[in-house]
Amino acid sequence: MTRLRGRAPIGERLPGAVPFGHWFTQTFIAGLRCNGLTAPWLIEGAMDRVAFDLYIETQLAPTLQPGDVVILDNLKVHYSATIWVRTARQSG
Repeated sequence: MTRLRGRAPIGERLPGAVPFGHWFTQTFIAGLRCNGLTAPWLIEGAMDRVAFDLYIETQLAPTLQPGDVVILDNLKVHYSATIWVRTARQSG
């Protein structure tokens, strides 16, 4: 959270430094139940289809009970037919 603008006398440059100049992206994903979070997972970098498939197989699918409903938005990584076929076979 670094300021992008500041004030300095006319014709002078505004001195400033940004600590920790290397920014990393982290993605947090979890299942939400009425009584709290389930299967939380934190990865370095952005979520891609491979990471999402791994999350479903190793984290979320083992916590699902018969009758649970999984709702996803239109994020492209959610369009993995492979994982939904595997999950359906495991659950029933």
